[in-house]
Amino acid sequence: MLEQLTEEEKQLLAPYVTNLDGSVFMLTNLPEVVKGALFSRYSRSSLGLRRLLLKEFLQDPESEMTAISGGGGVERAETAQKGVERAQNFYDRILDGYGDDSIGELGGGHLALEDVSMIATKILEDARIGGSPLEKSTRYVSFGEKHNGDYLFYKEPRLMASDHRERYLAHCRELFDTYRDMVPPMVESLQGRVPREEAISEAAYQRAVKARAFDALRGLLPASTLTNMGIFGNGRFFESLLVRLRLSGLAETEALGETMFQELSKVIPSFVRRGEKSHRHLAGFAGFDQARRALLGEIGQTAPGADYPPPDGPRVNLVDWDPDGETKVLAALLYPDSALDLTALRQWAKGVDDAQKDRWFSQMGDMRANRRHKPGRETETVRYTFDLLGDFGMYRDLQRHRTLTQWRQPLSTRWGYAMADEVAEAGLDGRYREVMAKSAEVYEAIRADFPLEAQYGVPMAYRIRWSVQINLRALIWLVELRSQPQGHPAYRWIAQQMAQKVAQVHPRLGGLMRFVDMGAYPLGRLGQEQKLEEKRQNKPEKK
Repeated sequence: MLEQLTEEEKQLLAPYVTNLDGSVFMLTNLPEVVKGALFSRYSRSSLGLRRLLLKEFLQDPESEMTAISGGGGVERAETAQKGVERAQNFYDRILDGYGDDSIGELGGGHLALEDVSMIATKILEDARIGGSPLEKSTRYVSFGEKHNGDYLFYKEPRLMASDHRERYLAHCRELFDTYRDMVPPMVESLQGRVPREEAISEAAYQRAVKARAFDALRGLLPASTLTNMGIFGNGRFFESLLVRLRLSGLAETEALGETMFQELSKVIPSFVRRGEKSHRHLAGFAGFDQARRALLGEIGQTAPGADYPPPDGPRVNLVDWDPDGETKVLAALLYPDSALDLTALRQWAKGVDDAQKDRWFSQMGDMRANRRHKPGRETETVRYTFDLLGDFGMYRDLQRHRTLTQWRQPLSTRWGYAMADEVAEAGLDGRYREVMAKSAEVYEAIRADFPLEAQYGVPMAYRIRWSVQINLRALIWLVELRSQPQGHPAYRWIAQQMAQKVAQVHPRLGGLMRFVDMGAYPLGRLGQEQKLEEKRQNKPEKK
């Protein structure tokens, strides 16, 4: 039942809610901690949110909330800060009193991180639930520019203080030099092999050619390359991420954890306070992490030694799958509209004849007019485990998918490297192979003393091994998205292989993947760039 508001109350509320009389509305012009405090109080009150906002803040003289959405003047800012502090204290009492971590999800923030290495971005993006990262692409901008006389790469402090300093610096700079030098001849080669068609605009063509050149050469960039990223996340996400960064073992990410804590504390202090270095919460996790590492060390001593066979290209290995996958999907499909329990429905599904299954699964696939028509939740009952081997540049793109479980091994030079066909076609393969061979030598030399830090000097062309456990619904989204023509050829191949492996063991379920593109395209971005150019040309001019 909607609460009746006086005209005075409406005037007080108007700046902070998107409407005054509807049952659905948004909060506006309020700090995150105030919104979080309101929602945490909301779950334990019989009052509506507007009434709570009035009672707890706007009509309470001590809160001084009337100044919080205004601006200008030191005095007004100080007054507004009192309201924020009151909300923060209230929020802290709720957290301490109830110990409910879920209220950490009631506020969040947008965090920008500039000049972080490719290694650090992977650790930042490992934390997926509650956060949405966006990373600068290697496809649309050149990474071969110097700033203040040097290329942008991470000068790892432990390496800078070691005997490996000059070796590391010289090698990273040589990789950037090679990348920079190869871009113009690569563009020229692509233009010669794939001339522009009359129907394609010059602007769209040039953007597609440059994107393909950057794609072909990004493997030369070392993992120390500095990039920018943005993350939107809730408080619980950021708090767990801070803990992970502080315990990472790398100087860069440990320092990032401290810097991030300082900045997040300016906006959502109550949400991330347990990520503070001296907090008992972090100390408990540190003890847990040490015990886990000790156990892993003990177990690792009993495992067979590592075997590094000659590199034979990328690999997609379907390790295990559910033999009852079709049965589970049919039972889950019918479950919401049935009075039977799941066990009885699975018994029924096992008895369905093959011809009927063929027809039903075919119809399920036919219903999808495009890849955004996702299959139903029933497809989440089936899971697959893949062991994958692909270059680090491609892994960066595939790692960001949310609904899956993954483990990765450290980046090294021991699984060989990838080289795009365009490199050899442009006559650049000789120098490319030379710098890759030198990378392996530098990596092994540094790894002997700094196994974690040695990763920074590895070019992104070198392969990394990782494992993925994923349900069918998430897999369909992944392989259909990542096999599109505009995608990078390396991860398109991985996506295509994953789809084919599933179709081999589950033909009917594999048939639900209606929008996996198995084609090959010399300029994969061309179609997309032409569409963008046509939109630009057809956009009406502003008067």
